[in-house]
Amino acid sequence: MRVAVTGASGFIGSALTRALEGDGHEVLRIGRRASGPGALRWDPEAGVLDPAGLEGVDAVVHLAGEGIAERRWTEAQKRRIRDSRVASTTLLAEALAGLDAKPAVLVSGSGIDAYGDRGDEVLTERSPRGSTFLAGVVRDWEAATGPAAAAGIRVAHLRTSMVLGRDGGALPRMVRLARFGLLGRIGSGRQWWSWISLEDQVRAIRHLIDHDVAGPVNVCAPNPVTNAELTAAIGRALRRPTFLPVPAFAPKVLLGAELAETLLLESKRAVPERLQRSGFRFQHETVDDALAAVLRD
Repeated sequence: MRVAVTGASGFIGSALTRALEGDGHEVLRIGRRASGPGALRWDPEAGVLDPAGLEGVDAVVHLAGEGIAERRWTEAQKRRIRDSRVASTTLLAEALAGLDAKPAVLVSGSGIDAYGDRGDEVLTERSPRGSTFLAGVVRDWEAATGPAAAAGIRVAHLRTSMVLGRDGGALPRMVRLARFGLLGRIGSGRQWWSWISLEDQVRAIRHLIDHDVAGPVNVCAPNPVTNAELTAAIGRALRRPTFLPVPAFAPKVLLGAELAETLLLESKRAVPERLQRSGFRFQHETVDDALAAVLRD
């Protein structure tokens, strides 16, 4: 199978690429600095992508986009977050729609931020959208795949949660704090954090390539935890205390109020209803199992 991947050098993309190539599949890396065999250069901001380079791919996985927490949220940065997702997805979807030999499936990035801040409500793909900034980004991001779907390509939206892995995402920062005894619940600690191990994230993407699932898919483990529960689980895994609470105002000072609220204080209790109904089986169903695997060494 020949799979095109945007964001192939990122945290999730690099793990996906290793897994695909390890199983003998051919990966076409799409990136701004891509060059040489097995690579296709694009520039979404300039609208540059040669569709001919995509002819004959069997599947496309779209993971590119400006990092949510790369820097404080100014209005300009929020535009970059939105535009990097919507412009790149529109460019890719239109290119795929115009191909003679179209891929069977586009698995396109998205997020559980679609639901906004929802307290203790259990969130499935049938839950209504939220009204936060990122909920609006996700709405437009998913809608940008429209040309591909209209051309008959199956489109699955990866509503990804917090991904637990050694080399990226939030976990390494939390582990560093825990090793110095500085990790504790944030605010009340009652906000729900859905999560998934990096291994299961990659397996879920591959499952969506191979199975006839379209539309939004919550990519998260079946047992979400509160911030306080995750903090305690990291402490258990590292055998370090996690009793030092972090007042809610502290991350707001460090990151800015809106970004801190979105990253750390909003509550999103998402569950993987469609993923499980399609036959997916998790390697790590509990956060303790996931942390034991990730932090084994």
